[in-house]
Amino acid sequence: MYTFNFEPVLAGFDKLLLGAWVTVQLSCAAMVIGLILSILCAAGKTSRVAPLRWVIDAYIEIIRNTPFLVQIFFIFFGLPSLGIRLSPNSAALVALVVNFGAYGTEIIRAGIESIQKGQVEAGTALGLSKLQIFRYIIMKPALRTVYPALTSQFIYLMLTSSVVSAISADDLAAAGNDLQSATFASFEVYIIITAMYLIMSIGFSAVFSMIEKAAFRYPLSR
Repeated sequence: MYTFNFEPVLAGFDKLLLGAWVTVQLSCAAMVIGLILSILCAAGKTSRVAPLRWVIDAYIEIIRNTPFLVQIFFIFFGLPSLGIRLSPNSAALVALVVNFGAYGTEIIRAGIESIQKGQVEAGTALGLSKLQIFRYIIMKPALRTVYPALTSQFIYLMLTSSVVSAISADDLAAAGNDLQSATFASFEVYIIITAMYLIMSIGFSAVFSMIEKAAFRYPLSR
């Protein structure tokens, strides 16, 4: 019979909390920067400039068809060959942004293409500028349409961020690995880590639900 012993794990719980905080910081920063990248790439992909669309398509296909772990290794171990050296946390952030941007671009593009052309023509008839049309007539309704998919992608990104421990980033998974090596309480450590990831996922889902009610409560049509 296995005897559970959580005392050494609880003694180092502050390290797990610090790792969880780093995970939250990396994930939130990646979401904000990745969302901006996604909007820019989605706008470029729906433009009439063919070379720009080709570059964005190549970026999306490369990221979506290669393992996230390989992407992290390329950024952390490969870029120094070109003279670009990043700290583990910085490399993790870049990898998360690049990964989220590729998937987010396709999500937002689908939302943009769901907007009827008649709405754009109505905005033009009202004398709105192209920027105003993109911001109010295209982007805002598109974000409302794809908001659930974007939030799901963020939760997935946060869970995927556990991979960054492979390059010694100071996230929750890395803190758990260090604590497990020090206490040899593998089962107890990973039970607690699993619970912490679950709590963070549920917490972010609740926050996103409140944001959705506050920002997208207006009706779609009269």
